[in-house]
Amino acid sequence: MFLTVRVATNFCYDDFSLYYSSNMIIQLINNNFSYEMEKLTMAFFPDRKITVNPDSYEGEEDIITIEHKDDPLSLSARFHDAYAEEVVEAVDDPELAAGRVLYRVLSDVTGIRPQWGILTGVRPAKVMTKHIDSDGEEAAKQYFVHRLYADPKKAELAAIVSNAERQIMDTTTPESISLYVGIPFCTSRCTYCSFVSESIASPRARKLYPAYFEKLLEEIRVTGQIAREKGRVLRTVYVGGGTPSTLTAEQTRELLDTIHASFDFSHCNEVTFEAGRADSITEDKLRAMYEGGADRISINPQTMTDAILEAVGRRHTVQDVYDVFEAARRVGYENINMDLIAGLPGDSPENFERSLKDVIALDPESVTVHTLAYKRSSSLIPTKELFARGQETSQMVDTANELLASAGYAPYYMYRQTRSVGNLENVGWAKPGCESAYNVFMMEECQDIFACGAGAVTKMLVPGTTDIIRVFNYKYPYEYVDRFDQLIANKSKVRAFYE
Repeated sequence: MFLTVRVATNFCYDDFSLYYSSNMIIQLINNNFSYEMEKLTMAFFPDRKITVNPDSYEGEEDIITIEHKDDPLSLSARFHDAYAEEVVEAVDDPELAAGRVLYRVLSDVTGIRPQWGILTGVRPAKVMTKHIDSDGEEAAKQYFVHRLYADPKKAELAAIVSNAERQIMDTTTPESISLYVGIPFCTSRCTYCSFVSESIASPRARKLYPAYFEKLLEEIRVTGQIAREKGRVLRTVYVGGGTPSTLTAEQTRELLDTIHASFDFSHCNEVTFEAGRADSITEDKLRAMYEGGADRISINPQTMTDAILEAVGRRHTVQDVYDVFEAARRVGYENINMDLIAGLPGDSPENFERSLKDVIALDPESVTVHTLAYKRSSSLIPTKELFARGQETSQMVDTANELLASAGYAPYYMYRQTRSVGNLENVGWAKPGCESAYNVFMMEECQDIFACGAGAVTKMLVPGTTDIIRVFNYKYPYEYVDRFDQLIANKSKVRAFYE
């Protein structure tokens, strides 16, 4: 069982007009590895339109052919007048082999070496955990480097996160659940955002918000009743968005009171309220969160530079961030998370380092460092200059790793997104004892998650397997309100699962 990969390309790496305009085709012969091959190709060409096995094409596109055949495993690449061919030893997993030879071809053609190698999944630490369990940590890291072509520092990061996550995952039980509550409204839409959310500045959203809120409370009550009936044990709660702090102080109290009245909190040890943007947070709202039992909040500046905040559509200033953080401390919060994004338009490694130092100086209990990712549903227009900033963004991430570690933070959860600049990762850093268990439970899919709100997805683990049963809520807030009766009827799938 062998594989051949050939690339015939019209792409000139120095000609960004071709990079962003021409299409790319993946031809699969005697295999069905379409998903992984497309995702891996996207790591090299993040904004090319990629089509797998099209019925027809113009003949001017870049073409990748991945063939499964019984000849010696060969690799060949053609780039303008350049051509390379290599014979490599066959391996047991044909899809893994396809990824390895495709990586080699595309690396030769582009000169790009993605730091996560051929790993395309959201959860690299989950892969690391699997190999640590089977072969030990050192062998697992070597597997990442030599078989998956990951950079050694990424292999080390995955191992650290795997060990941190394991300590949290070991605290869950088969009966444990977490609760997610979604508030899909924001004060304005950030240019990089792809979440389904409504701007409360619009007349439609202002009209929809009260009805949405009342339906959400009803769904929480129904969901809590199911949890009690089926003996589920609530461990963590996460109120996310959107921007949950678009709720008034009174609505915030009512929401948290409803959650407490609907669920048994005797085993719950974490309630996170993603307060989010400083332009929607007030001290009254912070007090309502605190008095309502939210013991962990997120205040997310994304950058500590006013000009960049304005450029990405965030209607607050850096001073607002300082003011809100100080107010949260006055209210009594002792577990605050702050988010930063590496790779924002207009940012630089030097400026990002200053933002990071400013956040560390505030001494929050945790800091999450995201890498900018381009989503087709966002308004941020990818440009050749932004995509060419992978090395700069990688420098930002490396600086964050060094400064946060030296300030006493440790990485405890991680995930990756498609089309992130530099094909990098998002990492949550926390001081000892301040990690968010919900983030780990959700990311590693090791616990059932009951979810309420528009776009929310309830996830239930099939015992003894890695299978997950998902129950989807309607995606858009107006749809959630208009079809709410059907949504509640759909909750019968949750009841049926536990029967």
